[in-house]
Amino acid sequence: MGKTRDRARALVEHKRFQQVIIWVIVLNAITLGLETSTHVMANFGGLLHVADRTMLFIFVAELVCRLYAYGWRFFTDSWSVFDFLIVGISLVPAAGPFSVLRALRVLRVLRLISAVPAMRRVVSGLLAAVPGMASIGALLALVIYVAAVMSTKLFAHIAPEYFGDLGTTLFTLFQTMTGEAWPDVARQVMAQAPLAWIFFVTYILVSSFAVLNLFIAVIVSGMEQEVTDDLVDAEDRHAADQAASDVLILAELRVLRSEVAALRSDQAADRA
Repeated sequence: MGKTRDRARALVEHKRFQQVIIWVIVLNAITLGLETSTHVMANFGGLLHVADRTMLFIFVAELVCRLYAYGWRFFTDSWSVFDFLIVGISLVPAAGPFSVLRALRVLRVLRLISAVPAMRRVVSGLLAAVPGMASIGALLALVIYVAAVMSTKLFAHIAPEYFGDLGTTLFTLFQTMTGEAWPDVARQVMAQAPLAWIFFVTYILVSSFAVLNLFIAVIVSGMEQEVTDDLVDAEDRHAADQAASDVLILAELRVLRSEVAALRSDQAADRA
């Protein structure tokens, strides 16, 4: 039982096995995209259905193999749980009241994230940056709200279609922050309020160039921390392997010394 589980673990951890699973995920993504074409489905619908069922069988077999290899430890890994949920959704019958779940089969493509280590690091970095991003998001919302109240009072009578009420102003300022057609809005307001450019320029500098760049800084910091943690883990594993190797070498040296001592004692006894 133990040897069989070790073999299963060696199989699922083998680089070639993981590469095959990645290619199956990519092919599944292609087939799901082809199913959106009416012309392709009219000519190759049956073939695509067989390919989809085959790849789902491969995913289930791989998942069962990993469950057998790791046992309950499988559920201690968040990425393994993610794969389990994605494949589980694909197994829900896509008929009757569950027909809407058929569209969720495309979620299988997301398994590429857990299968590719580089993608896992990116997602882990994004998740690590969520607390900082939440604080910056709150700051951005505060800036937009203050600017919306100010601009509604200043420009509501000039351009009511853009600043007529707080809700409309919030949408206009969000549009301005993204850089979408804001010069047209600004010029319309500046036709009656020439100094309005001060508000727009200041708002864009604060919201777009300052606050939004903080999002990028936090995300980059999170990814750097993730890479650093991976390097530290790799160094710890290397140190542990080196320590185990040193212990093994020392044990072998002790055995050799004892054998040499035994040989010397035998030779001394023969001479006597």
